Amino acid sequence: MKEILVNIEKCVACKSCEIACRVEHSISKNLFTAIFEEQLPKKRVFVEKIDDKVLPLQCRNCDDSPCITACMTGAMHKDERGVTICDEYKCVGCFMCVMVCPFGIIVPDLQLRNVIKCDRCPGKEIPACVEACPTNALQFSDASTFSGDRRKFYVKNITI
Repeated sequence: MKEILVNIEKCVACKSCEIACRVEHSISKNLFTAIFEEQLPKKRVFVEKIDDKVLPLQCRNCDDSPCITACMTGAMHKDERGVTICDEYKCVGCFMCVMVCPFGIIVPDLQLRNVIKCDRCPGKEIPACVEACPTNALQFSDASTFSGDRRKFYVKNITI
């Protein structure tokens, strides 16, 4: 399965991924009209900057999925793509998934008594956050390809 992977050396904390995520999850799918929608679209990727460290965070679709285990209604589940998603009609807003997420990327939507999390932009070949990244810090790839590319980059740029 392809993952959204991060080359942390390339991330400049521009937050283009956050904006693209909000727009993709808006009704209009247009930046200039999305900001006027009755319910403002919410992001599902979070660029965190602490001191000199920057990291865009989104759902890692954990194999052990503590959010799925904690969900008492079965709202949190894996879809046919292997992506952990929340069925908004089954969610009762207990926020157990929020409490057990090790990355803190499942957020409560208090207005709808539901949760918001990365859904990998269903229907898109490449997630909006990855498409929007101007430095290519975000990549949509399988982990083995990503690590192979990182090894090649390291070998190419090493000074002996």
